[in-house]
Amino acid sequence: MGKKPKTAIEPTRQEDYPKWYQQVIRAADLAEISPVRGCMVIKPWGWAIWEKMQQQLDVRFKETGHENAYFPLFIPVSFLEKEAEHVEGFAKECAVVTHHRLEPDPEGGLMPAGPLEEPLVVRPTSETIVGAMYSKWIQSYRDLPVLINQWANVVRWEMRTRMFLRTTEFLWQEGHTAHATEEEALEETRQMLDVYADFAENVMAMPVVKGEKTADERFPGAVSTLTIEAMMQDRKALQAGTSHFLGQNFARAQEITFQDQHGVEQFAWTTSWGVSTRLVGALLMTHSDDDGLVLPPRLAPRHVVILPISKSDEDRTRVLEYCDRLKKELEAQQYAGEPVRVLLDDRDIRGGEKKWYHVKRGVPLRAEVGLRDIESDSVFLGRRDTGESAAMGRQELVEGIGTLLDEVQSDLFSRALELRESNSSEIDNLDDFNSFFTPPGGDTSEIHGGFAWSFFNEDPKTTEILNQLKVTVRCIPLDEAEREGTCLFTGKPSRQLAVFAKAY
Repeated sequence: MGKKPKTAIEPTRQEDYPKWYQQVIRAADLAEISPVRGCMVIKPWGWAIWEKMQQQLDVRFKETGHENAYFPLFIPVSFLEKEAEHVEGFAKECAVVTHHRLEPDPEGGLMPAGPLEEPLVVRPTSETIVGAMYSKWIQSYRDLPVLINQWANVVRWEMRTRMFLRTTEFLWQEGHTAHATEEEALEETRQMLDVYADFAENVMAMPVVKGEKTADERFPGAVSTLTIEAMMQDRKALQAGTSHFLGQNFARAQEITFQDQHGVEQFAWTTSWGVSTRLVGALLMTHSDDDGLVLPPRLAPRHVVILPISKSDEDRTRVLEYCDRLKKELEAQQYAGEPVRVLLDDRDIRGGEKKWYHVKRGVPLRAEVGLRDIESDSVFLGRRDTGESAAMGRQELVEGIGTLLDEVQSDLFSRALELRESNSSEIDNLDDFNSFFTPPGGDTSEIHGGFAWSFFNEDPKTTEILNQLKVTVRCIPLDEAEREGTCLFTGKPSRQLAVFAKAY
């Protein structure tokens, strides 16, 4: 038996995917668990990635006519009570503030004092508080549409947490809009889903399936929920973004009314939509390997890291001069409409240690420069996506940096798409469905399954079978032509072709 290849991350994906995920976060220095239960500290490199996501998304929101605002972190319990389905959906996850003051207790500690007249819920989502404000701002059809987004933190009291994917507190954006007609609101719901899909595929290099959630999976209080679903490397699905058509449900609860062109009072039609820091986890699980994080160039805080190599102070001075010139030349180039982002790492540490530091952090390109490289006016260039390294002329690198980064971006998307396509199957037999989602070795942690495309009907029997397999209906794809088939679970005629998967 051959010796196991040495990897920077242990265990590997195949050996223990959940532990591998945590180790990549640690090795890339993205975040760490905080002293506060269920919360995390996002470290500078992790924050830089989220910041890039924010920037890219914010541009897209503003291009579609949305403005940023901010709403309170605390929501009166009475606001949530106005929308029964909504409060029922979030009740178990709510953190509640009941007091406004601390006082010394008899044992020398502190105890809550000063009970609030009405308990306040720490924001799990903002539909109700936003609706209360919209009811004041909207009086006439001339006040519509209202197109607002906020960047904020959210608290949902999760019992089982995993960094970036599911934490008690997380960061997100939430869009909230109000419209005069149902058609406008439906158009907004689909438009924002398309914005998310474009971002996922063209910026994150993460292919997604656009679809509609079933009644059991839709957002509490929504008429319909649209979603983008991505396949991670362990073949599980991750819900990467959602857009909700709320109909007039929240408008009725929050009394968001307006006078139409004929002077008749109408309820507004509303939407909400959001993505969160779980996208950082999605990025990690889509592209990373057993040596650490792999970043698509359009989200990488640094496109290129330059690593000077020298054996003496004299050599170091000469090498650094060359590297500094190279840095400026690369920064003068453009990629994806922005200057190329370059880091010159001149720290006085061993070359091998420095190289692996950046490999584990996922920097797309590494340019190593020593005296011999200077003499040939070249660099030794390493690609993070392929692991390949080769000499390249300085001028060739400078002039071709944009094309090279595009190749890395495209390569990552193609690899992720190939993974999804090779692990997706249209299944019309229940035995085959059961086999697809059953690990061959019997260990539930074993990587198995993928996306199963099957006809179904929403029925208690369907739910029972899926629960036994720990599989969910991820979505009913939007872009599929309408077809007729037979429900895999009930044997009844069906026109609903859905994507099934185990999921995060």
